Amino acid sequence: MEILLSVLLFALVSTATPGPNNIMVMTSGMNFGVWRTLPHYLGICIGFPAMVLGVSLGLGTLFEAVPVMHQLIKVLGISYLMYLAWRIATTATEVTQDDTSRPLSFWQAAAFQWVNPKAWVMAVGALATFTTVSGEVVYQAFWIAAAFMVVAIPSVGSWMLGGAGLRRLLQKPAYRRWFNWIMGLLLALSVIPMVSVELAEVL
Repeated sequence: MEILLSVLLFALVSTATPGPNNIMVMTSGMNFGVWRTLPHYLGICIGFPAMVLGVSLGLGTLFEAVPVMHQLIKVLGISYLMYLAWRIATTATEVTQDDTSRPLSFWQAAAFQWVNPKAWVMAVGALATFTTVSGEVVYQAFWIAAAFMVVAIPSVGSWMLGGAGLRRLLQKPAYRRWFNWIMGLLLALSVIPMVSVELAEVL
């Protein structure tokens, strides 16, 4: 029970604090509303626990054995986050007949977890901290993934609802444009620590 409470607390801190997922789902809630953001939200809540299970099944070991694969994932993740930051910053604030902007789908949000630097830190950190060598790692990982899902539902949901609340407050397109640019900048800034680590490794 004590370990379970520790896992839940770790999951709460990890999923409730600002990061790429929360910034993106909040921005989506503001721009598209709750209903259209639900697939994105569910993609996070289900996709990250699925990633935890995937890492526990040996994908993490594979990346350790073939470091270039892990490096490739990092580069792709940083590049994709920068693209998403630009996409958020330039999201249309007024709906027009030819408007093609849309929120992330369930599968896009779920797949994003695999290139999200914070998701990797959370997944590897949780598995390293809360699994034991003597126990069945996959079984333990299942409960860790379940804990993350239980906590993510209200934590990530609060960011989505917060964005939807801002949608009602920021009625003027100019205000929404400023909001989108600020969120895009914050998402881009969240990548800087990962870029610094990559440069340090190269140099």
